[in-house]
Order: sequence, then C-alpha cells, then structure tokens
Amino acid sequence: MKNKILIIVLVLFVNQFVFAKIEKDSISRFTFQKMQLLEDFEDDCDACGCSASGGSMGFSSMLNNNFVGLRYFNQSYTSQDGIFANSPWIDEIFNTIQIWTKIPITEKIQISALVPYHFHNRERSTGTENIQGLGDISVMAMYSVYQTHKDSTVFTHKLQLGGGVKIPTGKFEEANNTGSVNQSFQVGTGSWDYLLVSEYVIKKKNLGLSTMLNYTFKTENQKQYQFGNQFNYGSTLFYLFDLPTVKLVPQLGLAGEVYETNKQYGEKLPDTSGDILFSKFGIEAGKGDFSIGVNAMLPINQHLSNSKIEANYRWSVNLNYTL
Repeated sequence: MKNKILIIVLVLFVNQFVFAKIEKDSISRFTFQKMQLLEDFEDDCDACGCSASGGSMGFSSMLNNNFVGLRYFNQSYTSQDGIFANSPWIDEIFNTIQIWTKIPITEKIQISALVPYHFHNRERSTGTENIQGLGDISVMAMYSVYQTHKDSTVFTHKLQLGGGVKIPTGKFEEANNTGSVNQSFQVGTGSWDYLLVSEYVIKKKNLGLSTMLNYTFKTENQKQYQFGNQFNYGSTLFYLFDLPTVKLVPQLGLAGEVYETNKQYGEKLPDTSGDILFSKFGIEAGKGDFSIGVNAMLPINQHLSNSKIEANYRWSVNLNYTL
C-alpha cells in the first residue's frame, strides 16, 4: 500500500511512472547494491555541464535499491569566453537539484527516473550570466539477464542490460551558445535522446566491483542543433561495513566519458568533441529507512573541446528514503 501511494504521488508531480527491483539482503533492510554509473542519463545536456544527473556520479544508491530521494550536483569548469586564441578564460559553475527514484515492476525489471532542476552561472567579460529551470526528465529500464544465487558460490555475479529515453522538458536557448566555447550552458538539449546500458557486478561477501558501459544517441532539436553522441564507462570498488547502528559503504573507482562532435544544420562544429577520465570516491551511510551519500570526482586526464574547456571537479550529496 505504501508503494502504491508513493507511486501515485510521483505520477501527479512528475507525470512519469518509475520503478526498480530489489533483492533484500538478509543483513538489513538495505541491499548491498551496485553502482550503475549512468551519465547523461544525466538528465540533460552533454558533457560539460547541464547533463549532471547521474552518470559518472552514479545512478544508483549503494545501500537502498527501492528508494526515492533528492540529490544535489555541483560541477566546476573553466573555458574560453570566445572562439579566438586570445579569448579570456572564465569560470562556470553548474548546479543541479534532482529527484531520483527506483521502484520494481517485476523480479527482473527495474524502471528508474530522474527529474532535474538546473541553476548555472558563469562570469563572462560582459558580466555574470545566470540560467535556471526544469531540466530534461529521464526514464530508464534495466533487465537482469543473469544472476547467481547469493549462497551458491564464493563469488556472486549479476549482469543487467537496459535502455532509456531523455525527454526534452528542459528549455534549449540558442542564444546561450553564441560566442561560447562551452555549448552545454543550457538547462536542456531540446532533443529526444536514447540510451543503451550494460552493467556487471561481481561480489564476494561484503566486497564488490561494479563495471558499466553505456552509450547515448542524441538527436537534432527544433533549432537544428545536435549534441554529439556520448560513450561512458566506469568501474567502482565498494565494501560494506555492517556496524551495529549504521551501514557504511566506502567507494573508489574510475569513470570515463567520450563525446562526439556536435552538429548544427547537419554540419560538424569545431572544438565540440572530447574525452575525460575521472577518479571517483565517496561513501554512503544508512540507518533505518534513510541513507545519505557523498561523492566526488577529480579529473586524471582530459581533452575537451580541443583543450578549450577544462573540468575542475564534480561533487554530489544525496538523501534517500527506502520504499
């Protein structure tokens, strides 16, 4: 009954059904779950900014699998304010508050949703520029292709495949791209985008490793602008400390992103492709029906927009309620 009520509430406010499946662990109500690392299932844009939704920061909670929660993202970039070699460098801050949730449909199928609200700012030579608004809502389904029984072997394995769609509920402003190297200073792409996702998790008792690959197909919006397709990969090592009063899950890993060239009117735009590799670390703590998590990412190697954009850091904090 509680799940049905929560589902109805989500439908009324978000106009989307979202679900996810879980197997309750015997040690607590929390499940020793995996990291799904989806990015740009991120909610919105592409690489450098408005996409922050989950992605390399992670799409799932380590502690609670069926949940609804709030998550805040902060991303810092430095980019050239103009297209010329001597254009000044400026600071850009991308902020996102996100409702995220996972609720089950069947034993093998999970459907998840992300509803972001963005508020970004940058210091241009002409003054401070601010944008804000609802981002692009994302919905994704995952299917458990293979899963070993927890007590059948020393190692347990789980393979999931899935896909999703990003709905253009966020506004795309063509003027935000004028004279700017960072084409992701938007609250939405204005396009319907589609995802293919895979994830493999291997565990031994309280120690686990999660590895993911996903690809996002991005389409042309009504302004004839098309962000480049995106490939994400990552691997996260995690360990569960099952303490008497609290559950702790520290995490350590790597996450990479590869961006293809953006297009406008069917023509490729220069300095819009790139790649980046992040280190990633964080921790989640859970007690009762609630959990809190903190994650951070620092670049190891990057080549974004022909080195005209530099990622400085990303961090996030989330609060979840177990359904």
